[in-house]
Amino acid sequence: MSTNDEHSLRQQERDIEPLDSELSLGELFARLGDDIGQLVSTQMELARQELTTEVKEAGRTAGLFGAGSFLAGLSLTLFCFAAAWGLNEVVPEGVGFLIVAVVVGAVAAVLMVMGRQKLEDVKDVAPETRQSLKEDVQWTRHQVT
Repeated sequence: MSTNDEHSLRQQERDIEPLDSELSLGELFARLGDDIGQLVSTQMELARQELTTEVKEAGRTAGLFGAGSFLAGLSLTLFCFAAAWGLNEVVPEGVGFLIVAVVVGAVAAVLMVMGRQKLEDVKDVAPETRQSLKEDVQWTRHQVT
């Protein structure tokens, strides 16, 4: 455990008020149950908020993949037109459409790479909740010992 973690735990111990010594065992367990219920509720709310954010980001990522796929289809269409007709005024037949197809294909590739990078960012689900749960376990273990 690092010195910052130890300092944090000591600070938490100072912030915790001692229980009233006159409470019965049943009242202490009832209070423990309420505290655990509140902790679980708080953790569930945090997880819900994080997952909502992750789902929104996943939607944006899907949009990037969709745009990239559409442009890739458009690129294929342009390539087919270039192969079929070509451009016979300024450049030899087919070269004009081929150039357009390459440019649109490059844009599609860039969008797909951006989408893939965003997807890798989305894979780490609920990191704050996970960290908070680890801290809660450490605190609980420290209180028990």
